[in-house]
Amino acid sequence: MIYFTQLIYLRPGGEAIFDQFENVALPLIAQYNGQLLMRVRPQEADFVEINFDRPYEIHLVSFESRSDFERFAQDPSRQQFLHLKDQSVEKVVLIEGKML
Repeated sequence: MIYFTQLIYLRPGGEAIFDQFENVALPLIAQYNGQLLMRVRPQEADFVEINFDRPYEIHLVSFESRSDFERFAQDPSRQQFLHLKDQSVEKVVLIEGKML
């Protein structure tokens, strides 16, 4: 099992476009032996300490294998809508991990 945490930072005003992309991308995760474990929109008060910009959303997902994740990333349906992600997302911090 492999885990990915994404810190997602949006461009100003990109919320609606980002939601359009997520409506396509998130349901595909399960088709590739993955699971969306957590999707959070943190507010400033949610942080005890933060030393960088607050992300718009935080996603925690798991996949059975790296190849499952890579197949998800290359899914043709998802690829068709990447322009929405490009329009709305300023940057993403992707953190890979495993359960200990």
